[in-house]
Amino acid sequence: MYRSAVMSAITLSIGLLPHFHVYSADAKIDTPQPAQLTDKLIETTADMERIAITGSRIYREEMSSTAPMTVFTAADIEKSGATSVDVLLQRMSASAGFAGNQTNAYWTEGGYGSTQVNLRGLGVNRTLVLLNGRRMVNSGTGANSSVDLNTIPVSVIERIEVLKDGASAVYGADAVAGVVNIITKQQIDGVELQARSGITEQGDGEQYQFDIALGHVGDRGSAYIAMSYDKTQAVEMLSRAACPLTEQDGELVCSGSSALPGGRGYFLDSNGNPIGEEVKLLPDGSSPYEGERDNYYQYFNAVQPNERINLFAYGEYDVTDNTQFYTEAMFTHRSSQLPATPQTVSGIVIPAWHESNPTEQDFLLNSRRLAEAPREFNIRADTWRVVSGFKGELDNSWQWDVAINYGSNRGSYEVTNVINNARLAEATDYSLCSSDPNIPCADMWGENSLTAEMLDYFLFDMKDNGGNEQFSVTANVTGDLWELPAGTMSFASGVEHRKEKGWNDPDPLKISGDANTAQQDAINGSYTADEIYFEALVPLLSDLPFAKQVDLTAAVRYSYFDTFGGDTNYKLGLQWAVNNELTLRATQSTAFRVPNIPELFGGIDQGYMNTTDPCSEWSQLDPNSNRYANCMAASVPTDYVQEGTILTDRGGNADLKPEEADTFTAGIVWNVAVVEGLSITLDYYKISIENAINSVNGSSKLAACYDSNGMSHPFCSDEHFTRDPLTGEISYLQTQLGNAANEQVSGVDMALFYQKDLGRFTTNTTWEVSYLDQYDIQTYAGAPVESRAGTIGYDGSYTKWRSNLYFDVSEAKWRYSYNIQYIGAADDQYANQGDIGDSVDAVAYHNLQVRYQLNDAIALTGGVDNLFDKAAPYHQSYTDGNTNTMTYDLMGRRYYFAFSWSL
Repeated sequence: MYRSAVMSAITLSIGLLPHFHVYSADAKIDTPQPAQLTDKLIETTADMERIAITGSRIYREEMSSTAPMTVFTAADIEKSGATSVDVLLQRMSASAGFAGNQTNAYWTEGGYGSTQVNLRGLGVNRTLVLLNGRRMVNSGTGANSSVDLNTIPVSVIERIEVLKDGASAVYGADAVAGVVNIITKQQIDGVELQARSGITEQGDGEQYQFDIALGHVGDRGSAYIAMSYDKTQAVEMLSRAACPLTEQDGELVCSGSSALPGGRGYFLDSNGNPIGEEVKLLPDGSSPYEGERDNYYQYFNAVQPNERINLFAYGEYDVTDNTQFYTEAMFTHRSSQLPATPQTVSGIVIPAWHESNPTEQDFLLNSRRLAEAPREFNIRADTWRVVSGFKGELDNSWQWDVAINYGSNRGSYEVTNVINNARLAEATDYSLCSSDPNIPCADMWGENSLTAEMLDYFLFDMKDNGGNEQFSVTANVTGDLWELPAGTMSFASGVEHRKEKGWNDPDPLKISGDANTAQQDAINGSYTADEIYFEALVPLLSDLPFAKQVDLTAAVRYSYFDTFGGDTNYKLGLQWAVNNELTLRATQSTAFRVPNIPELFGGIDQGYMNTTDPCSEWSQLDPNSNRYANCMAASVPTDYVQEGTILTDRGGNADLKPEEADTFTAGIVWNVAVVEGLSITLDYYKISIENAINSVNGSSKLAACYDSNGMSHPFCSDEHFTRDPLTGEISYLQTQLGNAANEQVSGVDMALFYQKDLGRFTTNTTWEVSYLDQYDIQTYAGAPVESRAGTIGYDGSYTKWRSNLYFDVSEAKWRYSYNIQYIGAADDQYANQGDIGDSVDAVAYHNLQVRYQLNDAIALTGGVDNLFDKAAPYHQSYTDGNTNTMTYDLMGRRYYFAFSWSL
């Protein structure tokens, strides 16, 4: 009987959904009616082997979880219409904030074109992604800090378990907001084929997907191989947003960039000073500049094109009656092409005597967009992963597992038509280029004035290369220790050795600073971790009034990293089955996130930054203020006045320590006896993060120091800044990454399931709701607390309310599915109250699907996403398309049709 996503969460919460990898080949799963759920929590299922669920390593017959969890089965994924894992997970009510997707044109943790999941909005690198209970290699274009969900083919997924709780005591680092465990099919016997095509109502964004799997199950083993091909075409931004909008005189009007394709600037007098009003350049002269804007949406996509090829293979063989060898292998190739705005030049003087100047006056070019040379980002990423190991059962029925896991990623990131600053300087030094036949002078006067020869001289294609590697060896054992009055005490333990490596080799001109883009040093680093954990399940009470079963779970893990040393984390969980209807549960745990490769080994970039020195003219301050007293105590001259910028170090920091988190959850599971088929879960969560890694700007650092009592703030140490003892000027300032921030998030999750049989029809109604009560960030000690709950900004939506409603009705051949995704209202974090777009209203997306089972082998599926063609809302601090592309749908109504066949 089908269970929808949130019903799966309910059943797993009280012990029904097992972890796949400990089933025997002929194991059967009993799925009782909701009223029987708590009974099944207590009873032993005779025809089921011991299993483990995400968040625990203990194999048990009672499939219970003390922490809130959501499970998406293969049927859930099919009904959602999702063709990639990120689409499914980013729709979850527990997701928030910033994560990569195909409507996101910005750099994310995995590089342009990569996709992630961001549980609770705490950041994609605080959600641990597992494949079959084991870590995945980070992937993207090099030195990345998160898993690219593109690497996992949807067609082989059996289910996805999402643990919404800290789990570092079980899995180690990075499981702060939760764990996403993607579980693939263990066996395929025969041939499975799927094909799908989709298109938007406007006739673009075509999507094609083809999957095929071949497998065989024998007496002593099984094996299968699966291939998936997925291609999505682009959707141009102008087809969804005509222009970037801004408010003017109480109305929204088209805006854009002041960098015009023809250029603009001022004529100069004989002394080189601007004269007259600013003008825009025409091919044969000029005309007054009246504030025209270049519509840069013409260079963008609303949806990025993407092409993926996935290969996945799994095999297992019974070496003996009690020992099995298994292996899984995966390969993914991804390519993405993203258009971008052409680059801009400025500060060029075009002399009157040069042939490109049709006037008799020198001209200062303030800015000009190189529209003749549009840019394109070309991304390639290849990811491999191989896991091999043995698992089995000892004579005392203890289960064991040993595995080797190796993953490798290689990526490249190419940007076409980037300015070579040195060559541009030569091509616009008109005395030089006029006398050197090898240097074509750049004709910047007016639109389309630059020839191919000119562009080829000072433009180049910039290419970065990089990669990631992961190697681990794990060993686990679990079994029963002894019988207690309330049941069997179980135990699990294991060790892990892991090495992570990442590197990024920027283009040589990018390293030297000659490329017209941010200078970047090469990144190359690695770290190793050695870990050991222990976990226990202790039955405390059973078969008592108001305590049908009370179980305590405890786990502890010690991790040693060669970059910072040791760290210990624990987790305690209590599950109290009051009776057949009501179960209470709670967890208290610690978690940690280790600094990733770019944070640890990112190069130091030194530059002059606009920074406010709080001791500038300090003698005019209030003598009773801390700032006055501290500037005097630091011997800053009384007549000191800051002049200019401050030389500042920025970048990675090899001395970073782990982020530390405390997590508490408490909830109930209620099987409503008076309404047959109705079940409800309600969970509260609170996560507090200390020593969060961030970069504090120089002005804030200096102000925090000199405003503290007696210069007691940590930022006052010499590692952060120093002054020249004679002049009082700041001689050194660093804004490298540090462990400075604190974050706190809390909220409530609710899930409801109601199942009802109506004659030959079966209905399933599922409703999941998340309420974000608090998300506070303090960037450093003493800084103002920023509250994100109920806001939206450049880094995504932190609306207080999110919801998903699922409904389906099915009979022997037909299934009708309906989904409503609700995203609550939010205030724009950076807009002034009363401005247009200072907030967004709630948005609801409706999705419909119909499936027809033609016969035992063939099924046909059709669906409509965004059924009512809901437009994305405008808000001021939008990313692209006048909206938040990480939250809202830019594609509009779209249709798809799928065919599946199995033999």
